[in-house]
Amino acid sequence: MAKRAKVRIVEELKQALQEAAAYRRGEAVKLRVTIFPPPPKPLRPAEIRKIRETLDASQATFAHYLNVSANAVRSWEQGVRRPRNATLKLLAIAKKQPRILLEA
Repeated sequence: MAKRAKVRIVEELKQALQEAAAYRRGEAVKLRVTIFPPPPKPLRPAEIRKIRETLDASQATFAHYLNVSANAVRSWEQGVRRPRNATLKLLAIAKKQPRILLEA
């Protein structure tokens, strides 16, 4: 039974590679293609502070909006630490539309 599963997997992989190659050549194939946006760019401490000040929020209040500690916000603004991926995404959104943090 394990041998049969291996054969099926190899055949499925082979078919998938053929379909991917056909897609790459521009041929019409039944594939679902997902294009992800690039990860958010790192923000400088001054940019983070500007986002917070746009909201007229203290570091503690801003931290609450982002669901992080006030110490984290303080560290970002001082350049000691950098926000991680999920928070960086929130900050990128807030940079474009700061009030969105108040609605969420």
